[in-house]
Amino acid sequence: MTGPALAAFASVSTVDSALQAAEAVLAGAGVPSPRVDAELLVSHVTGLGRGVVRARAVTRAPLPDDAVAALSEVVSRRASREPLQHITGTAAFRSLTLQVGPGVFVPRPETEGVAQIAIDALRAVAAEHPLAVDLGTGSGALALALATEVPHAVVTAVELSPEAAVWTRRNIASVGAEVRLVEGDLADALPELDGTVSVVVSNPPYVPLGMVPRDPEVRLHDPSLALYGGEDGLDVVRALSLTAKRLLHTGGVLVIEHGELQGGAIREILQADGWRRPETTTDLTGRDRATTAVR
Repeated sequence: MTGPALAAFASVSTVDSALQAAEAVLAGAGVPSPRVDAELLVSHVTGLGRGVVRARAVTRAPLPDDAVAALSEVVSRRASREPLQHITGTAAFRSLTLQVGPGVFVPRPETEGVAQIAIDALRAVAAEHPLAVDLGTGSGALALALATEVPHAVVTAVELSPEAAVWTRRNIASVGAEVRLVEGDLADALPELDGTVSVVVSNPPYVPLGMVPRDPEVRLHDPSLALYGGEDGLDVVRALSLTAKRLLHTGGVLVIEHGELQGGAIREILQADGWRRPETTTDLTGRDRATTAVR
């Protein structure tokens, strides 16, 4: 426990004072959303829902000493900029609660919109059991969203990192969805499915090597294999384009998540590889987020 966290919690005895102390420590450490994180950490150590925590704060309900001690420990960890999801062990993604931790990329809220594009494309397929593939699945977020929201689809996920695949398997088991996990490189994955897949989706590593992420949570804790995509950030996208074109049948759809400045370059890659109708769409903040194309 760090000095600031220890001092801040010395006189804490109620839920409202715990939230105030946690928020103050996190704000002082530069955590982007200190109040939200404070509520989630109190929820984590007490086992109460976030709404219940808020209600108990209003009534100044007492907080047991053991919960105060546990809270000071997790707030100290968050103040060191350890990802909130690593501390709680979970990350929310659409309707799912996924298990995450060291060795796997923590799914981001903006990827939920990418999932929706792929889900819409998969739902539009007339086949009784359309095939979908998530290349570079990580936690399994995209694959599991497809499998749970389009339950008649047959979903395969590919992951190169053994460390990340541990989390993929855990999430497949905990969600209870029918997803087949294949460990290997997306560049030569799934030759047995060539020409049969309806939707390929991917959130590949796309950060250029020279652009180190500013946020400590990303820079220090997300695995490099899931972040960096070569000098221009597009090395994996180039391989992805070729693999997806091999896997998809005519009329199949490719959905790629990427950085906000990469849409034009990715459309050029796809056009050069013979894809039809490459289009870039924005996320809820208006930033370019995903590019789609038709086989």
